[in-house]
Amino acid sequence: MAFVVTDNCIQCKYTDCVAVCPADAFHEGPNFMVINPIECIDCGLCVPECDAQAIFQEDEVPADQEIFIEMNSVLSEVWPVRTEVIPAMEDAEKWNGVEDKLGKGMLEK
Repeated sequence: MAFVVTDNCIQCKYTDCVAVCPADAFHEGPNFMVINPIECIDCGLCVPECDAQAIFQEDEVPADQEIFIEMNSVLSEVWPVRTEVIPAMEDAEKWNGVEDKLGKGMLEK
C-alpha cells in the first residue's frame, strides 16, 4: 500500500520528503507534490519529513481527501520525478493549514 500526498501540500510544496525517499517516488507539479503508488515502497520515511503533514498511508487518507489517491496515481504519470530538495513555495507558510485548497480552486495541473 502506497503513501499519498493530500490537500495541504497544495501551495506549500515543501520537499524535505523527497530527500529521504529511497524509491524516488515523488513527482513535482506546479504547486504540489504527488507520490507514484507503483514506485512507493511503503517505507513511511517521508511522513515525518512533511512540514505540511500532508502525507498519509493510502488506507488512512481522510475520507474528504480520498480523491487524492487517484490524483497521485494519475499525476505521477505525467509530472517529473523530484529527488532533490528545493525551497518551498513563496507563500507556503500562509497556505500551510488552510483547509480544502482543492475546493478553493488552488490546484494547478
